[in-house]
Amino acid sequence: MAIDKLFKDEATEEKGERARMASFIGAMAIADLVKTTLGPKGMDKILQSTGRGHSVTVTNDGATILKSLHIDNPAAKVLVDISKVQDDEVGDGTTSVVVLAGELLREAEKLVNAKIHPMTIIAGFRMASECARNVLEQKVVDNKQDAEKFRSDLMNIARTTLSSKILSQDKEHFAKLAVDAVMRLKGSTNLEAIQIIKKPGGSLKDSFLDEGFILDKKIGVGQPKRIENAKILVANTAMDTDKVKIYGARVRVDSMAKVADLEAAEKEKMREKVQKIISHGINCFVNRQLIYNFPEELFADAGILAIEHADFDGIERLGLVTGGEIASTFDNPESVKLGHCKLIEEIMIGEDKMIHFSGVAMGQACTIVLRGASPHVLDEAERSLHDALCVLSQTVNDSRVLLGGGWPEMVMAKAVDELAKKTPGKRSHAIEAFTRALLAIPTTIADNAGLDSAELIAQLRAEHHKDESNAGIDVISGSVGDMSELGISESFKVKQAVLLSATEATEMILRVDEIITCAPRRREGM
Repeated sequence: MAIDKLFKDEATEEKGERARMASFIGAMAIADLVKTTLGPKGMDKILQSTGRGHSVTVTNDGATILKSLHIDNPAAKVLVDISKVQDDEVGDGTTSVVVLAGELLREAEKLVNAKIHPMTIIAGFRMASECARNVLEQKVVDNKQDAEKFRSDLMNIARTTLSSKILSQDKEHFAKLAVDAVMRLKGSTNLEAIQIIKKPGGSLKDSFLDEGFILDKKIGVGQPKRIENAKILVANTAMDTDKVKIYGARVRVDSMAKVADLEAAEKEKMREKVQKIISHGINCFVNRQLIYNFPEELFADAGILAIEHADFDGIERLGLVTGGEIASTFDNPESVKLGHCKLIEEIMIGEDKMIHFSGVAMGQACTIVLRGASPHVLDEAERSLHDALCVLSQTVNDSRVLLGGGWPEMVMAKAVDELAKKTPGKRSHAIEAFTRALLAIPTTIADNAGLDSAELIAQLRAEHHKDESNAGIDVISGSVGDMSELGISESFKVKQAVLLSATEATEMILRVDEIITCAPRRREGM
């Protein structure tokens, strides 16, 4: 009896089998949830929030789906987290990592039921993942030296990444956009310099890449519409103090004339501030806050283009690409770094006017303008493009490339299977299980396309027993195809991240033998 009262009321604990059961089931449920989004024929999910406005998201990006779920099961949370990390780290493979981890757990469950100790399973999985990674490293292709080939590798990777997304219809077009944008970065993985603007209207084919920077603002009245060799001051300062605000100020005066004097004094202060700003020798002033009519008029007289309310994101990025710093005091002009660009002009996109900065100091910068039928399509297009950009920018740094379409999994499975035959003891069961889990990815790709997966995987295995086979699943024709001819490639970095994250997550969940849920804290006075 005494032991039962170890925990406070309402705290629960689950031990041994039950705890392991709960973690396995939760993790497998999550894996099955995103399984159908894998591969070129994967389906999308609609996520509807129950909050205000019932916003709807249509997506097949694993990380986005899992981020939006509120999950109670602790093991399922681990899978959600590895998917998030995969998204932050390499951008793509968010679904694969969850599916692989889920399959590893499914295999582990069978082994645990067969009375094999979790630590033995973990040791086997460790050996298997090491072996799988090594065999991938031997099979990579690296075309960094040959610019032409490397570019075609990048195009293939972009096409492969986009083929499982909404952009698959126009993947040629978008792969080219993504590769051009990433090539401009010249090896930096800072995606801040690539700005994505979404404008409803038109079709996805109308999207384009623009070198330079586009600010989603209109040019004010009576100001120059076009400026060459612009010197830009980016600022975050209040330009609305030239009027006494009726609601905000309490002024004690003995006559109305004094109020007029106050107003005049405020106006003078404003005029001085504008003079200080003009003395920087600029011809474009971008401010994050309001600019009232009076200072705007002064700027227009001086022939300076004044842009107000540039949102924070816009300002930060504008400072970054033009090489200027965000200033908030203007007393010593020489210490402020101005931004430079060759030309500022107004352009029309759809119905909206925007301000286009071209020839910016940071040559890497560019803007991708996405057009599409509805906000949902645009959001999903942006997510897909972001995935492609992440993968490409990682690949530019680590230029090792693999074939796709289930080929890497088959290669790894073959190597791991051979390792299992050589390994004595119970660990070999775990290593064999790892092989089966790896095969789950090509199986799922085939299942999602409505193909006979058992038949295809058997054919693939037979193909891979010949040396140096390039066989993978060709979803379009529904048969086994040559991946290098079809140009289906993936980045080595993505595959490696999938393999290692999934194995580590599985290991973590396998180690669990007790789940303790603590009691909710009571409010005082209940």
